[in-house]
Amino acid sequence: MRKSVVAIVGRPNVGKSTIFNRLVGERISIVEDIPGVTRDRIYSQAEWLNHTFNLIDTGGIELGDEPLLVQMREQAEVAINEADVIIFLVNGKEGITAADEEVAKLLFKSNKPIVLGVNKIDNPEMRDTIYEYYSLGFGEPFPISGSHGLGLGDLLDKVVSYFPQTNGEEKDEDTIYFSLIGRPNVGKSSLVNAILNEERVIVSEMEGTTRDAVDTHLRRDGQDYVITDTAGMRKRGKVYESTEKYSVLRALKAIERSDVVLVLVDAETGIREQDKKIAGYAHEAGRAVVIVVNKWDTIESNEKAMKEFETKIRAHFQFLDYAPIVFLSAKTKKRLHTLIPAIQYASENHAKRISTNVLNDVIMDALAMNPTPTVKGRRLKVLYATQVAVKPPSFVIFVNDPELMHFSYQRFLENKIRDAFGFEGTPIKIFARKRG
Repeated sequence: MRKSVVAIVGRPNVGKSTIFNRLVGERISIVEDIPGVTRDRIYSQAEWLNHTFNLIDTGGIELGDEPLLVQMREQAEVAINEADVIIFLVNGKEGITAADEEVAKLLFKSNKPIVLGVNKIDNPEMRDTIYEYYSLGFGEPFPISGSHGLGLGDLLDKVVSYFPQTNGEEKDEDTIYFSLIGRPNVGKSSLVNAILNEERVIVSEMEGTTRDAVDTHLRRDGQDYVITDTAGMRKRGKVYESTEKYSVLRALKAIERSDVVLVLVDAETGIREQDKKIAGYAHEAGRAVVIVVNKWDTIESNEKAMKEFETKIRAHFQFLDYAPIVFLSAKTKKRLHTLIPAIQYASENHAKRISTNVLNDVIMDALAMNPTPTVKGRRLKVLYATQVAVKPPSFVIFVNDPELMHFSYQRFLENKIRDAFGFEGTPIKIFARKRG
């Protein structure tokens, strides 16, 4: 189910990034021993009162026609459009400025719930100064201090009160939900039309034709599917996204409710850094992944060319080494018949369960083949393993001390599980736990 989206908006230097860091805590930095999984700092997740939500840190909205200021305003406007709730942040030490009033006018037009935070109220004596902010027209102002973490609880109570009781509809477990993500103009909408065999989605050479995520139902060979075509960059009047950060955010909304994610790569233009960033979100979310190389009709298509391109993909997408690769052309429908079987296979592996006794037979064989390592004179002892979840398949391995489980040995066990049970198309997660 889709998480709510909260944007922190305000003019420059009111403390948006400080509040952002405070709300997301340690989650702002993602550390993983595999390349290609790096997030832009503009976006992260936060939690409050059992609510997990997506949080956007925007550039400050500033007046003026200088290119940097224009870009800051454009990015903030995109964030406002994406958000379900907006935190409007002002500087409590400076009073209401003309720039604050301009931001307020912009927010009034959004028709979104607005929660007003008055930042830099670092001591109780300053609370009497916040009443002037009622004049901005957003109701009760909340005195907070980003640097000291004061008042954020009351602010977040108000924010989550605007969240829907359920973040979206319940999914049909028998239906396979899959989404298409990728850079603008890689052929997402064309591929949807090709799968459906009709012009259901507007297709254009202009980037940004798809404005929002679009759901379409499909039934093929007795199996129901829901396809989500995600938005690329948006053109709205004279508002352009100068970066692709927010196209990633829109893709994330679709990823969260998908069983399988199709990561589209343009065969004509090749692999870009943004492809890896977008694919990294599907990996982090634990979704099954199929890499789709579109526009294969523009390449000299033979076995050698396909092998060479596959080698490039494996080198760039090392963190998706489990993902199958499908080469096709949405325009000519060449090799299109290979896509749905790959989606179904990845979905089945994503939901696969392994019995505990069979799993432990594989783990014991792995231990016999490659004994556990010794760390500072202490040897890791693997006691037993069990599968605890699906979508993605998740395993707990009980050991004498989780600190002795080195990443490389955990990776070895993962590879042995994959060798035994397949799991092509889906990430798997392994957790080391101390028994009892």
